[in-house]
Order: sequence, then structure tokens, then C-alpha cells
Amino acid sequence: MPVIAGARPTAAGKTRSTLISAYQRRLRERLLSVPVVPPPAPWRPVLDWHIPIGGLLGIGFALAPDGDRDLVMVVSADGHGLFDAVTGEKIARDRTPDPDTSTPDAVPDLSVPGLGPLDGSRVRIAGLFGGGLHTTTVDGWTLETVSPEWPNDRVLLSVDGGIPHDGPHGERWWHIFHSDHSELRAAGFSPSGRTLAVATSSDLTLWTRPAPRTAAPDEAGA
Repeated sequence: MPVIAGARPTAAGKTRSTLISAYQRRLRERLLSVPVVPPPAPWRPVLDWHIPIGGLLGIGFALAPDGDRDLVMVVSADGHGLFDAVTGEKIARDRTPDPDTSTPDAVPDLSVPGLGPLDGSRVRIAGLFGGGLHTTTVDGWTLETVSPEWPNDRVLLSVDGGIPHDGPHGERWWHIFHSDHSELRAAGFSPSGRTLAVATSSDLTLWTRPAPRTAAPDEAGA
């Protein structure tokens, strides 16, 4: 997670300027200047707003048994939940999971038991205890998390290969989420490339699209 900051505390508790290059300073200023915008087509929001989930610890993806859509597994302080990544519908809930498997750090692969249609399987979780989601897709989308104003994280979506984002904001790169209200837990794509998720300690935001092509898009939204 890139961190581009302007000051840091010393061992004595005082603050001094961090030595950053002119290029880093310009990049930081650029990242701070752009507003939050929606992801471009073909991405669309699953719901009009975030799904509130208090005490969210992490999320993971799995395919529905019929293979036609992504499912999102959510682990929180209030238990486990399974959501349809196309509609946002909660399709399974366990408020009292087994304490021995309730959090992903109980096993080496950071997974938890599946719910509902995923019963009998395990889902790997990315979030507070580690792990990560896909940051690229087969057709050229890239997701980055940057912190030009730490501790607030910003999520960038792009089709230009990532930082430094030489083109204008809103054409081939987009600032799609600013985590200034809660701690960022995870951000990334589903393995299928059909879902984009951002999870914080208090909510889950999802975007969906049709199955991706196998070649990089020629232009945004293509």
C-alpha cells in the first residue's frame, strides 16, 4: 500500500518534514486534488450506497454453485454473512459461528467455512488478519490503494497500468473511494473479474459488470 506523506513523528514525539523528492511531492498533490468519481462503464454500483456492516473484519469471494455470479463472504464482529454480488442481497447469515473458526486467523490459509450455498466449502478472507484480493483483471483493469494523507486511504481504478497515471483523471484512471470515515479493510476484484469490492471497518461497497473480455480495453468503458 503506497504511502506518500509530508510529515512523520520523530522518536522524541516531535514532527519533522519527511525527505521526499519533487516527483513524489507532485504525485501526492495530484492524488489529493482529484475528487471521488464513480467507476466508468461497464462497472455499475450494486446498490445506491454502502452495505452497512459494523465491525467488519474482512471479505472473500466465491462463485455461486451454478457459476453464473460472484458471492461475497463477510466476516464481522457480529458473525458471518454471504451476499449476492450482483444484487447485494444477503442470502445467508450466521450470527454465532464456531468460536474456533469464526475468524480467518484460526487457519494458515485465512479461510472460514462457507454458508448457505457454499456450505461444505471454505472461503479465503482478506482484511484485518492479512491476505489480499486481486488487484488486476485479465482485460486490463488495475486497482491501487494509496495514502497521500495517511491514515485515510484512497482507492484508484485504472486502465493505464497504475501509478503514475500520466493522463487526466476521469479518462483512464479514477479515484473511486475515499476511506475517510472508517478503516480500510480490503479492496480488489473477484477472481472472475466481474466484481469490484471495497470493504471498511463499517461497510461494504460493491460494483459489478458482465464477464470480462480476455484482452485489455482499448479505451475506458470499452
